[in-house]
Amino acid sequence: MAETSCLISDVQLPDGSGVELQSRLADLGLTIPIIFITAYPNEALRARVIEAGAVCFLHKPFDGQLLIQCIDDALSGRGGKITAEQT
Repeated sequence: MAETSCLISDVQLPDGSGVELQSRLADLGLTIPIIFITAYPNEALRARVIEAGAVCFLHKPFDGQLLIQCIDDALSGRGGKITAEQT
């Protein structure tokens, strides 16, 4: 069986949202580390996805090194809970 070690999702998807995806995966009992990316930062949404287990919540544009750090945290199980906003 294939295993997903990390999922990177935009908050806004063509047929729904990354937040809905996170909720559906949790309902199925799947605990996949998720890194969220958004162009529309919202503190309430950030708090919600982090509380639900997201590893990182990045605001576009962001430094690629920060994404690498989030992936490292997700793969190591550290769950860095990084949030970043670049101007």
